[in-house]
Amino acid sequence: MSKPVFDPQTFPIHSLGEETAVPAAHLSPAWLRQHFSQQHEWTPEVVDESFFSKNLPFRLASVLIPIVMHDDGLTVLLTERAAHLNHHPGQISFPGGRFEEEDIDPVTTALREAEEEIGLQREYVEILGRLPDYKTGTGYQVSPIVSLIMPGFPVRSDPSEVASVFEVPLDFLMDGKNHQRRSFDLPDNAGKRHFYAMPYEQHFIWGATAGMLRNLFHFLRA
Repeated sequence: MSKPVFDPQTFPIHSLGEETAVPAAHLSPAWLRQHFSQQHEWTPEVVDESFFSKNLPFRLASVLIPIVMHDDGLTVLLTERAAHLNHHPGQISFPGGRFEEEDIDPVTTALREAEEEIGLQREYVEILGRLPDYKTGTGYQVSPIVSLIMPGFPVRSDPSEVASVFEVPLDFLMDGKNHQRRSFDLPDNAGKRHFYAMPYEQHFIWGATAGMLRNLFHFLRA
């Protein structure tokens, strides 16, 4: 699916996340470093986007989940994709893209794409770890790479890919009461599709981005 055929903001909210928020004391660089350095038992979010990507081979991709270390609290850096793009135009996403032959691993892909898209230089990035791969309805198998970002890096977004760059407080995203569960009917009476959305100010965060944030939420609560 190269162009959105609906506006996800028009679909009804039928529930909110019932889980308690990640404690504020855990939303610090030191605690995140410790948590990612340990093994935890937890269950990733179950997502079924197969109705879009049946019969499609999954292509490898990576995104960087950039957590910016401000003195007054942590934020997550997100981008609004350019409106002319074939895949997910105008949607909110993490910096990232497809795996290229010269990339050594998913971390290399995420770092390269973040530098190309928003000018995030590697010396500002501290890799924390990797969340489970996320398969999208457009046929991508995405590796989410979680990182801490030193503030103050110069943002130089590529206008051919990125319309804007903004930040959302991490404590907002890691609170279940801000996770809306919405649904819509599939064509030909094929049932319903459920998805999460996390609207923040004028930004509507949903789809794969919200799904990966849900997995970060579950992991931090483990």
